[in-house]
Amino acid sequence: MIIAVANSKGGVGKSTLAVHLAAWLDKQGHRVTLADCDTQQSSSQWIREAAPQVKALCLRDPDDIINELPMLAQETDYVVADGPGSLAETSRALLLVADSAVVPCKASMLEIRALDAATKVLRQAQKIRSGMPKAKIVLSMVGKNYRLTQDMREAAALLKLPITPTFMTLRQIYADAPGQAAVVWNMGSRAREAAVEVDTLFRELVPEAVRRPAKPAAQRRQPVA
Repeated sequence: MIIAVANSKGGVGKSTLAVHLAAWLDKQGHRVTLADCDTQQSSSQWIREAAPQVKALCLRDPDDIINELPMLAQETDYVVADGPGSLAETSRALLLVADSAVVPCKASMLEIRALDAATKVLRQAQKIRSGMPKAKIVLSMVGKNYRLTQDMREAAALLKLPITPTFMTLRQIYADAPGQAAVVWNMGSRAREAAVEVDTLFRELVPEAVRRPAKPAAQRRQPVA
């Protein structure tokens, strides 16, 4: 599966989401590749330090994205692609091959309305591909006392993009993580709430990826003699 983290607007937390999602999928026991499609290359640099067992590579040319991402998906369980904050052709190439898209967005009515323009490329890809990739909005940098208003729900509904129940709260720990070359569940007790938050969010986004605990030997079905 190819999961694109996409929003043509920068500064919405794409790299934070992409790195943590790739590391979380690896933690669930899957083979994961992070494809950094942003010119800044921040997510690939971060994950090489925070989770070096996750394969990371940079793909910024639209033709390379279209040609190589599907091949990567055949070699691994999940490809998490961190999209650019601009460059419409790169975003279009990414969304033309992705199975699903995660759209991080700051929590304000202005930002939700701005998604109408920011998701233009997404809607073009969905039209070409008969509804693919399926997409969800993840609200990021959310104040702790934030409540999603009905106006925002209606604005998102007009875009035909569901909003995940769990948000990414505005926390200093997320800003500190790249500098400490870590993901939040490896940053001790002060990151405990953030670790629970991202785990809950990713279970909503990719429920099929959750590792199921093995049954105790006594509960396993015994072979019939």
